[in-house]
Amino acid sequence: MFKALYLDKGADGAFQASLRELDDTDLGTHAGDGDVVLRVEWSTLNFKDGLALTNRSPVVRKWPMVPGIDGAGTVESSTHPGFSAGDKVVLNGWGVGETHWGCLAQKARLKGDWLIRLPEPLSTRQAMSIGTAGYTAMLCVMALQRQGVTSDQGEILVTGAAGGVGSVAIALLAANGYKVVASTGRAAEADYLKALGAAEVIDRKELSEPGKPLQRERWAGVVDCVGSHTLVNACAQTRYRGTVAACGLAQGMDFPASVAPFILRGVRLIGVDSVMCPAADRNEAWQRLARELDLGKLERITTEIGLSEAIARGADVLAGKVRGRLVVDVNR
Repeated sequence: MFKALYLDKGADGAFQASLRELDDTDLGTHAGDGDVVLRVEWSTLNFKDGLALTNRSPVVRKWPMVPGIDGAGTVESSTHPGFSAGDKVVLNGWGVGETHWGCLAQKARLKGDWLIRLPEPLSTRQAMSIGTAGYTAMLCVMALQRQGVTSDQGEILVTGAAGGVGSVAIALLAANGYKVVASTGRAAEADYLKALGAAEVIDRKELSEPGKPLQRERWAGVVDCVGSHTLVNACAQTRYRGTVAACGLAQGMDFPASVAPFILRGVRLIGVDSVMCPAADRNEAWQRLARELDLGKLERITTEIGLSEAIARGADVLAGKVRGRLVVDVNR
C-alpha cells in the first residue's frame, strides 16, 4: 500500500481530488508501461500541478490520475538496463501527471528512459527544491549562452521573478556574473529577490500593458515566465541581437506582437520546453545545476509541505501566492 493524491471524475463528471491509499496493483493497472518502480521521497508543486489539482485547465488527459510532474527518490525495482535497485534518480515531465501516473505519491511506475541519475552533491530533497521550475530556469540560461549572450553585454531581465523559475534563474544568472533585473508584482519580495542576486527590482506593471512595437533598448537577454503583453514588451525592449528565452504563460498564451524587434533589431526569441527536452540537454542542465546553484540560496527559495497539504496549495500556486518553490514530503 502507498499514499497518493488521486484525481478523478465521477459518473456525473464532477471533479474530485483526494488523498488515498492505493495498492501496488493499481500501478500495474494504470501505469503498466513503466519499467522502473520508484520509491518517491520528494515531489513538488509546479504551475502545471496547480492546474491539475484544481482542474482549471484540461492538463489531465487520462482518468483517474495521480498528479505530480516531478519526483525524486530511490529505484525499488527495474527491468531497464540503465537503472538498478538502490539508484537515486530524478523525473521531470514526459507527460507524467498528465497522461501517465505521476509522483505526488509514495510510489510511481515510470519509464527508465525518462529518468536522470541524481548528480552529486544534490540530495533528493534538493532536487525537488529545484524541480521542473529550476531545471527550466537552467535550460533558459543555457539558451541565452548558446546564443552568445555574455555577462558584459548588459542587463538580463527575469519576469515572474518571485516564482519558481524566476527565483532559480536569478540565482543562476547572478552566479554566472550577469546583472539581473527582476520584474515582479509582489513589491514585498524585493529583499528576497536581491538576496538571490537581483541588482534591481521593477514593478511588473512596467511590462504587463500593451506597448509600442519598438521601445528603448535595454535588455541583452530575457528569461520570460509570463507570456502575453509582458513577453511582447520584453522583446520590444531587447537590445540589438539580444535573446529572449520564453518558457511560461502566467499572464497568458497570447502573443500580440509585431515582427519589428525581430527584423529590425535581429532579436532572437527562443522557446524553452522542459517536458520533452532531449536527454543530453537534461543531463547537461542537471549537472550544471549541481555545480552552479548556490544551495544556500536554494534553501531560501524552498518551502516544505506534506503530501496532505498539496491539494490546498495548488490554488495558491496559480494565484501567484507562492514564493519560490514548494517541495513536497510525500511521507507526511
